[in-house]
Amino acid sequence: MTNNEYLNNINKLIEWAKAYYVYDEPIASDEEYDKLSRECLKFEEENPSLVHPNSPNNRVGGYVLDNFKKASHLSRMWSQEDIFDNKELEDWIVRASKVEKEFDFFIQPKFDGASLNLIYENGLLKQAITRGDGSVGEDVTHNALTIHSIPLEISEKSLIEIRGEIVIKKDDFLKINEDRLKNEEQVFANPRNAAAGSLRQLDSKITAKRKLFFNVWGVGENSLEFKKTSDMMEYIFSLGFEKSPMQLKVKTINEIIDTYKEMLAKRDDFSMLLDGMIIKIDDINIQNILGYTQKFPRWSCAYKFPAIEKTTKLKDIILQVGRTGVVTPVAIVEAVEIEGAIVERATLHNFDEIKRLDLKINDEIIIIRSGDVIPKITKVLSERRDGTQVDIIKPINCPDCQRELLVEDIMIKCQNLDCSSRVVNSIIYFASKNCMNIDGLGEKIVELLVREKKIYDILDIYSLKYEDLENLEGFKDKKINNLLNAINNSKNSELYRVITALGIEHIGEVASKAICNKFALNLVEAKYEDLITIDGIGEQMANSFLEFMRVNKEIILELFEILDPKFTIKEEAKDNPFKSKIVVITGTMSKSRDEMKSFFEDLGAKVSSSVSKKTDFLIYGEDAGSKYDKAIELGVKTLNEDELNRLLD
Repeated sequence: MTNNEYLNNINKLIEWAKAYYVYDEPIASDEEYDKLSRECLKFEEENPSLVHPNSPNNRVGGYVLDNFKKASHLSRMWSQEDIFDNKELEDWIVRASKVEKEFDFFIQPKFDGASLNLIYENGLLKQAITRGDGSVGEDVTHNALTIHSIPLEISEKSLIEIRGEIVIKKDDFLKINEDRLKNEEQVFANPRNAAAGSLRQLDSKITAKRKLFFNVWGVGENSLEFKKTSDMMEYIFSLGFEKSPMQLKVKTINEIIDTYKEMLAKRDDFSMLLDGMIIKIDDINIQNILGYTQKFPRWSCAYKFPAIEKTTKLKDIILQVGRTGVVTPVAIVEAVEIEGAIVERATLHNFDEIKRLDLKINDEIIIIRSGDVIPKITKVLSERRDGTQVDIIKPINCPDCQRELLVEDIMIKCQNLDCSSRVVNSIIYFASKNCMNIDGLGEKIVELLVREKKIYDILDIYSLKYEDLENLEGFKDKKINNLLNAINNSKNSELYRVITALGIEHIGEVASKAICNKFALNLVEAKYEDLITIDGIGEQMANSFLEFMRVNKEIILELFEILDPKFTIKEEAKDNPFKSKIVVITGTMSKSRDEMKSFFEDLGAKVSSSVSKKTDFLIYGEDAGSKYDKAIELGVKTLNEDELNRLLD
């Protein structure tokens, strides 16, 4: 095969692969494709310097990662402000109109999938990163290479981020679940979960089999010189990315509403799940002027479609025990298909909701599901009852450990730290960064240690030895020593961090600090009448704390012996302008956020994370952002660092 023949054959393979993977319209048999692919592969092996960068042979997957590396986006990936009706649409446009009175809109369908950011440099795909927290995601480049709707090479040579949604078409999703059932594997709940799970496979061969589709919706970092988003997107599609239907420019709110109605009516005709439409102000200069809030751009929003309703029957109620021991009823319903997903469960927040709905076993019910939201029961069709219905009784004992449950208002809780239903999540929470900060003891590791019976509860963390870990999958010398050192370093932590880490219902960091400041290590003997004298501790918090200590007293005392936690009983702050006041801190100052928070707490202030009418002071530094704007709007007193120091002096 000559080089020209190879290039012609590669172009043919690209065309065949696109027809199969992107358009679902094969124009060649599997046998033809495989034969030509092998011939090209042989040429590539013999001539590695001549390999076409877009060769389909680069997309088959073939190596397995130990884990995903973190990677930073060149520019932040923002969320979208959700709107649900025409009034909210009008309000959004009015807010944008404060900058410019007239502008056009660019509309795109909003597909339900997993966001992905592609970085191209010198025309070649350099990196693919999941959305993550918007600034840092996971590097899934090895999986992106297997997705045929993602070009490996484009004609644009400048550095550019191209962003979109990884989705699975509805028909492909059903085929995947059929195969998983045949293999006795758990089926995916919906196409979005299937897409996200497929994108995050450590083995790229699995991703390659899933027929993922990349739907472009925007760009991040770029040096393109377009004035309109619509023109820029047309250019992006010209680079080899597939264009979704119903992307258009409109001028008025009535045209937006008409487009919404049309898209909603055609919702089922789309090959992929559609949960709304994206509305963007088309003019890029206006976008730059409008800017961003802390969460989303002011020039873009998502007009969401209404939830889909289906009728089914309640078969049973099961009980789930959460991290803090809260027992939640879950409805088991007769399987029903909604938007390509097979639904067999529906959420029920508590037993008061069961009472409000007058729900009984064997009732016919209406459930709704919107996008990736867990289905919810909205109505009981009581007029269809036939005498087979059975009352639903509140539980008395934990479904797992059988210990007596605590009934607290509308909440039912298991307080036992040793309860196996909550032990994994309790340990994960205990070890997390904001609690005991045991680096390396994340979700997967905790699940493995519990599954392998290396630990049974929180106390067992501190008896782990090298030999307990050395034969576990993925544990090598360095990883073992790092974990054991992190566990040891968590000893002598502040007492309030230990109490926070226990995950007591209603008792967060602020309440933990207040309780530890009053009782120190004697907190296990605290009395109700003493607890409620603490500022901010109410009846419900006190009862929750006391019940937790009653059930887990022995474990907590043993934990104190192991950890030898530090504590300081602070004297009451002297009178100052901030004592008993609510303070919010924002922006960059000479001290870190944690230092500033401790400083104000020492002054007797309550430090809040959000501005409200109850806020007394906003302390701000450089790049103060939306909190400063809101404080000005609400008339909250604002102080910069110089003004703060003068006031205290």
